[in-house]
Amino acid sequence: MQKFKRIYYYIKLFFLRDGYKRAEYLKKKSIFYKMGRHCYFWPVRFGTEPWLIAMGDNVHVATGVSFVNHDITSFMFEWQENREYTVRLGCIEIGNNVFIGCNATILYDTVIGDNVIVAAGSVVTGNIPDGTVVGGVPAKVIGDYESYKEKITNYTKCVPWKGDEKNQKLQQEWFWKRHRG
Repeated sequence: MQKFKRIYYYIKLFFLRDGYKRAEYLKKKSIFYKMGRHCYFWPVRFGTEPWLIAMGDNVHVATGVSFVNHDITSFMFEWQENREYTVRLGCIEIGNNVFIGCNATILYDTVIGDNVIVAAGSVVTGNIPDGTVVGGVPAKVIGDYESYKEKITNYTKCVPWKGDEKNQKLQQEWFWKRHRG
């Protein structure tokens, strides 16, 4: 029964085309151990143990992010030595005001602090300190949260639109004029 429930959740997520609505759905269904307020969740891969994932308030998770709550090397050892091993499990804790970029991988036993930005494609393990920007494989501190926030503030001031894809035509014209002229 649990398998069919999981498949149903995946199908439902596929049809929810808004990250905020997806997050609210996952929160309503208590998929994660904890999910705070004002979260955005786009991935459909959140591991086989989503009850080991906790998120604070204002967490934004981009597409393609993977959450890995287990290590199945025990299966390899079992076959090799013909004895039973336990699968290693671990929690993933995500603080408040966190952005996790596209295709990042968050491994078990990871704690991401408050006010953190995780760069796209990063592999995150261990403890990520508050107020940092991390990136790479494995993820390392590459900047600080406040400096990045200032960069986004300055970018917002120099473009002729506000928000995101709602202004697609204006964005298209602005970018192509810049690159042609």
